[in-house]
Amino acid sequence: LIPLLAKNKDITVKNIDLLGSMGMIRFNFLHPPFNNEKMRQALLYMVNQQDYVIGIAGDPKNGFPCYSYFTCGTPLSSEIAAEPLKGKRDLEKAKQLIKEAGYKGEKIVIIDATDQPIVHAQSLLTLDILKKMGLNAEIQAGDWGTLITRRAVKEPVEKGGWSIFHTWLVGPDMANPAINYPMRGIGEKSWFGWPTDPKMEELRNAWFDATDPGMQKKLIDDMQRHGWESVPFIPTAQFIVPTAYR
Repeated sequence: LIPLLAKNKDITVKNIDLLGSMGMIRFNFLHPPFNNEKMRQALLYMVNQQDYVIGIAGDPKNGFPCYSYFTCGTPLSSEIAAEPLKGKRDLEKAKQLIKEAGYKGEKIVIIDATDQPIVHAQSLLTLDILKKMGLNAEIQAGDWGTLITRRAVKEPVEKGGWSIFHTWLVGPDMANPAINYPMRGIGEKSWFGWPTDPKMEELRNAWFDATDPGMQKKLIDDMQRHGWESVPFIPTAQFIVPTAYR
């Protein structure tokens, strides 16, 4: 995929390395409380991406905030309607949305993998946010193998399910609607979390059909705008993990 991206006139070989990876908070859409979009929206006003940059990458120079559902540094990156995530952190707004959602104290379970530093750092940061919001949240930790097994469970948390998990995808995998699978909204055929979002699917299909670049860009902006309402996931940071080989 990287050689193909390198042929794109808007992406140089030099800055492909800077695409890095994108961390994310992924919700379970099947069960309370995150089957309510206002609960998902509430976290947008609390997530501080710079905290996640430091938590994931250690050194701030190895990451940066990215207020886009498509990889920053690529042609389709857009900050349209991203103010809830990009603006001033607002606990009162978050609590207002929680109240509007009718949260009843349901337990929120973050499944964590302590042998994956990128996952573990995000889990700890998100737990702290949920506690500040007054939510009944806890981490249930294991290893990565346990996490990827458990995230396939569609039962509620009382029967071994989950509410949130964290992961990351490499930047090129989130560069456009064709391959950005966490944005899909096809119910139980969606990626883990299983959102049902007919409007997102309609916009995605229209993007495939569009032949005019201007219309394609408008549809991308519409997908971004709708994404901040439906919140299929929350981008936590774009980062690189320096690695040495010999």
